[in-house]
Amino acid sequence: MKLFNSLLLASAIVAFPAMAQDDDVLKPVVDEAAKINESAAQSQEKINQITDQIDNKLQQFKTLNKEVDGLQVYNDQLRKQIENQQQEMQDLNESIDEVSVIERQITPLMIRMIDGLEQFIELDVPFLPEERAKRVAGLKELMGRSDVAASEKFRRVMEAYQVEMEYGRTMEAYNGMHTINGQERDVEFLRLGRTALIYQTRDGSSQGAWNKKTGQWERLSGSYRTQITKGLRMAKKQLAPDMLMLPVAITD
Repeated sequence: MKLFNSLLLASAIVAFPAMAQDDDVLKPVVDEAAKINESAAQSQEKINQITDQIDNKLQQFKTLNKEVDGLQVYNDQLRKQIENQQQEMQDLNESIDEVSVIERQITPLMIRMIDGLEQFIELDVPFLPEERAKRVAGLKELMGRSDVAASEKFRRVMEAYQVEMEYGRTMEAYNGMHTINGQERDVEFLRLGRTALIYQTRDGSSQGAWNKKTGQWERLSGSYRTQITKGLRMAKKQLAPDMLMLPVAITD
């Protein structure tokens, strides 16, 4: 029995050094594996960064391609415009050599422009009717004069068109006579571009607005009196520009 115990003890003594020896052998292997794993993780991170950079560059490349395509289309359009302008310049140079022919062509054009302007005024919001009609009449008289060059006539026609264009972008107050209930009354007109044309009597007792849809004047409620008065003062530069609550006819 004692001999058996001794053998077991001896085996344990022999086994312990063997296990310790195995740990000494495995530790470097484990450490090396850990280094390999760490290196692999770092490499993967670099790969991810490179992949992100490639994706960004690819996206930039696609964006630049789209811009290049757009510039090519734009350049093609500009090239066509330049070709058209060059052709127009050539046509103009040829026409300059025949001034008499140009005058014969431009005169009917100006007459049609004046007729068109007159028709437009008749169909437009009826503000400053006398002044606008007088301008058209002056153009018609000008066309019959032989002592005025065709260039000056054309300039005057274009100037009249410019005046009409400005009406659509301005605010104006002016005095005039208006028929209310069969009686001529002295009123103040307020024009807001071509959007609204409103009148108000001097005493503020009556207000009305032009309905573009029906082509008629319509009476307004006295509740608009304060806003109309405010708008008139703004148009006269007596008040700074501000919000106005005024009726506007909706057209189809």
